[in-house]
Amino acid sequence: MDRLLSNKEASGHRIVLNRADPRHLPGSRPRGVGTTREGDFGRYMMDGLEGVNKLQQESLELSRKMVTDPDSVDVHDLTISLAQANMALNITKGVVDRVIRAYKDIIGSR
Repeated sequence: MDRLLSNKEASGHRIVLNRADPRHLPGSRPRGVGTTREGDFGRYMMDGLEGVNKLQQESLELSRKMVTDPDSVDVHDLTISLAQANMALNITKGVVDRVIRAYKDIIGSR
């Protein structure tokens, strides 16, 4: 049968772990389950949507600059901006679709 060793029986090298993340400090509370307050979900959703909107606006502005003053915009920057905005929009659409599907499942199971 397996048993735990006592402090006197255990031997070997001591391992020192560095704390690189401030959440690892004693007394800090990790973010996650049980730490959210009322209204946080809505705030996080709005922050996320505002971030997606900001990416869309930035890519639109770069596209306009490319048309009006092509020398002021690098083509690679425009391509990256458009790809980021497109990816953010696709991820947002996927999340919204899953939320709607979950809502319908919950309502349908009543």
